[in-house]
Amino acid sequence: MISFGVRTSQRAEFIDITDEVARAVQESGVTDGLAAIFVPHTTAGVTINENADPSVVRDIVSTLDKLVPRGGGYMHTEGNADSHIKASMMGSSVQVIVDGGRLALGTWQGIYFCEFDGPRSRKVWVEVRGIAK
Repeated sequence: MISFGVRTSQRAEFIDITDEVARAVQESGVTDGLAAIFVPHTTAGVTINENADPSVVRDIVSTLDKLVPRGGGYMHTEGNADSHIKASMMGSSVQVIVDGGRLALGTWQGIYFCEFDGPRSRKVWVEVRGIAK
C-alpha cells in the first residue's frame, strides 16, 4: 500500500489527486491491474468526475450543501453531521483500471479527494494489484 497526505483549506472542497494516484501506480510497478483508492476518514470521501471545468466541482459542492445543509437539525450534535452524510454519499473508495502502467481514466475524468469537515490534514491510501513487468 502507498499513502500520501492531503491538506485541505476549507470546510468543503474537492482536491484533484489524480497526479498523486498516478505516481502511486508508477511506484508500484504494476502495468496491468486495478488501483483501489481509499480515504480512511468518516467526514471525507473520494469520487471520479470531470476535471476540465472547475465549475463542475463547485456545482457538486453547492448541490450537496443544498441537499444536506449544515444546520439541518441532526441528532449528531458535534456540528459535523452533514459532513458524515456527504462523505457517505460520495463513498470512501473508488477503483481505476491500470492499463500499460497508467490510470485508465476517461478524457475528462479526474480523481477527487472530497473534504466536508475541513480544514484538516488527511490521508489517502492506494493499493495497486495486478501484473508487474
